[in-house]
Amino acid sequence: MRNKIDLSPNYSKKTRKHKDIKFVIIHYTGMQSEIESIERLKDPKKKVSSHYLINRKGQVTEMVNELKTAWHAGKSRWKNFTNLNRYSIGIELENKGYEFGYQKFSNIQIKSLIRLCKSIKKKYKIKDEHFLGHSDIAPLRKVDPGEHFPWKKLSKYNLGVWYKEKLQNIKIQKNKKRYNFFKNIYKFGYRYFSLKKKTIKKDKKIIKAFQLRFLPERVTGNLDQKTLKISYYLATSYKILKKP
Repeated sequence: MRNKIDLSPNYSKKTRKHKDIKFVIIHYTGMQSEIESIERLKDPKKKVSSHYLINRKGQVTEMVNELKTAWHAGKSRWKNFTNLNRYSIGIELENKGYEFGYQKFSNIQIKSLIRLCKSIKKKYKIKDEHFLGHSDIAPLRKVDPGEHFPWKKLSKYNLGVWYKEKLQNIKIQKNKKRYNFFKNIYKFGYRYFSLKKKTIKKDKKIIKAFQLRFLPERVTGNLDQKTLKISYYLATSYKILKKP
């Protein structure tokens, strides 16, 4: 059930076409309560918003009309797209986040999210691999929705992607580990790094963002064999969507 409140004033006034919407970006609120989160998303001084907020009881609140551009992604990149606000629908999940005590998402909250995402996917013909987390599109700034978010479960509904559990048949080159990993994730869609210039601090943040998504039990920022193998699988399974 969707609960419509006064729409947030924080959105771009130009109406989008259906074909402009290509992504769904999932966030957590990172605030201490649902009320506080909604107030922030409605506050014109904050200049942030999302299309939907789902609380821990699974109630869906519509904040911004889907055909308007909400301000949820910030500075962001994925594949050949920049400023993902323009091309996406943003969904906030009530969760205190790392600052106030990161929680596991409730079952009913995830069930509501799945229903909403299935509806959005059908309406806008969104590709499986275009359901993303905030940390995917802004890995140097963001860590949400975090390691408790059940990407594997969502992939069973074709909302986001996962990898084959058996990775032992994937052969990896022993040399140029860093280069090969970043080449693979570039093919999949990640940005904010250079294949030529090594930057330790940035590298670690981007590896962590990748692990938050695909290896949540091992978020170290270290480039181990399983992380590398997952990157190979993704790079060979999904094609780059070119910006229209």
